[in-house]
Amino acid sequence: MARLAAFDMDGTLLMPNHHLGDETLSTLARLRERDITLTFATGRHVLEMQHILGSFSLEAFLITGNGTRVHSLEGEVLHRQDLDPAIADIVLHQAWDTQASMHVFNDNGWFTGQEIPAMLHAHVYSGFHYQVVDVKRIPAHQVTKICFCGDHDDLIRLGIQLNDALGERANLCFSAVDCLEVLPLGCNKGAALKVLSNHLGFTMAECMAFGDAMNDREMLGSVGRGLIMGNAMPQLIAELPHLSVIGHCRNQAVSHYLTHWLDNPHLPYSPE
Repeated sequence: MARLAAFDMDGTLLMPNHHLGDETLSTLARLRERDITLTFATGRHVLEMQHILGSFSLEAFLITGNGTRVHSLEGEVLHRQDLDPAIADIVLHQAWDTQASMHVFNDNGWFTGQEIPAMLHAHVYSGFHYQVVDVKRIPAHQVTKICFCGDHDDLIRLGIQLNDALGERANLCFSAVDCLEVLPLGCNKGAALKVLSNHLGFTMAECMAFGDAMNDREMLGSVGRGLIMGNAMPQLIAELPHLSVIGHCRNQAVSHYLTHWLDNPHLPYSPE
């Protein structure tokens, strides 16, 4: 039996309308009744996640910013990692051949250079909002991560440019088909989950995790039981072919899987 369960949010726990379903909330409560510790491992900001937890009275540890922050149940920072200022300076100030929008994150929030109302649809629960600023004026030592959002093919071309400029001094990953992130070197959800599991006195073999995108790869590949969503990025399924693929987030597949697992822990899982 797992002792710690880690959940990605977008494309995993959240349905396509960015809501948590009632079945999912009920199943999370059942896990807590079985004394299984919960953590949400997401690219979202801790300020937003704390609001969501409060809205649903959920007790969980938080891995946010794709592993840049780990917070305790009480909101204490257990782990923090920011971009090297030299890397942030390059990404912020170099001219990139891309149509993608740039988004900068730090402990104070989410910053971008223009109004993009469509990007707020994913934040219906919390009302979490970007702040429009001149991103090039953000101090490089105050940057946790930088995201580029746009067309996937354009982001692939941008990724090549970023790799050429940054080399192995940062971690690049797709947190969604339309979102390429520049993260601190060695920073990912798997590394952050290991920090949390050590803090709690658990082994990674005692953890289970669910995810759907390439930013979930290290986390899913390092736990005792990793589950990939049916709506996952094909690259993720190809990278982790030994892991089980469950149903689609629109059908609250995590809830279906966990209900079966809780009620019939020794039987094979059948997708819904």
